Amino acid sequence: MAKLVTTENRTADLRTSWEDLKKTKPTLRIRDCAEELGVSEGELLATTVGKYTTKLEGDWTKLLSRFPELGRVMSLSRNDSCVLEHKGPFQKIDIIQGGPHTMATVIGPIETRVFFNAWKYGFAVQQPTPHGLQQSIQIFDEAGVAVTKIFLIQPGAADNKPGSNQEAFDKIVSDFTAKEQKKEIEILAVKIAPTKPIDDVDKESLLNDWQNMKDTHDFFGMLRKHRVNRKDAVELSEGKFSYRLDKSSLRSMLEKAALEHLPIMVFAGNRGNLQIHQGKIQTVRVMDQWLNILDPDFNMHLKTDHIESVWVVKKPTADGIVTGIEVFDDKKEMIVQFFGLRKPGIPELEKWRELVAEIAKS
Repeated sequence: MAKLVTTENRTADLRTSWEDLKKTKPTLRIRDCAEELGVSEGELLATTVGKYTTKLEGDWTKLLSRFPELGRVMSLSRNDSCVLEHKGPFQKIDIIQGGPHTMATVIGPIETRVFFNAWKYGFAVQQPTPHGLQQSIQIFDEAGVAVTKIFLIQPGAADNKPGSNQEAFDKIVSDFTAKEQKKEIEILAVKIAPTKPIDDVDKESLLNDWQNMKDTHDFFGMLRKHRVNRKDAVELSEGKFSYRLDKSSLRSMLEKAALEHLPIMVFAGNRGNLQIHQGKIQTVRVMDQWLNILDPDFNMHLKTDHIESVWVVKKPTADGIVTGIEVFDDKKEMIVQFFGLRKPGIPELEKWRELVAEIAKS
């Protein structure tokens, strides 16, 4: 008689496979373990519910609004090729209601743009490690891909900075604990709005709309209007609003920005959480295929072997041209963007334009 395969069986089998994998590769992170096992990270984490993980549920806008109570934390957002990590408190959070398109802006030491339509599953993780108890709130999309992770941090002995608020974390977990603590999640394919093949895009009309932009945010509406992939739009504008850079220019740009104390902006994340760095950077290091910024309260880890192309992209605005560096992978997905630090109503820094022009020549 064939063995009846139940959800419990699948969960137990997956958990066993994970434990076996960790025995052979003990340093492998959960994201990489999930990839090797052919499942999502969210599915793998769900198998630990009841052990050191608690499933969360509720209004995610209200959950985000509680994050300032946690005090100083580490916020992590990533895609397949770039990770941004910031230490600090959540401060100013504005929820912008829009039904399925509800979003939020987070301003302060931790700055993000949040898109709640991709916030599907939440977990509180309290995992014992060789370095002590690691505690976090982790959000995943419908495909089980991590959207953002918020880690509690201990007080800093060297810098005398405060740690996270344990009582606030415990109360938030209690308030958002799901009624059913299931060890599995339902995985759904992410629906992506279709775009035209690059040869079907009306290039002249696209570039005319590009020329008439008044704000950098007009760019997203322009892409939707023309149903064009972002990478394709950048390619179509080559010679007018964009040009290519060598991949090695990213390291040069970061090293020069650090040397000249030039404040920059770094944007990276995913469809549910775009994390932003604003300010000067200090320490740039290359380790194997990773280009890193390793500062006390900000880290960036960029996997350079995933980079297919790097572009300088210029956008007209009411404040003048805004110059960005956009990095894409071989699937035409945006990995990370860099800008000179600027605020609305203020032209971009001339030193940033000079730096970009300088690395383009090298």
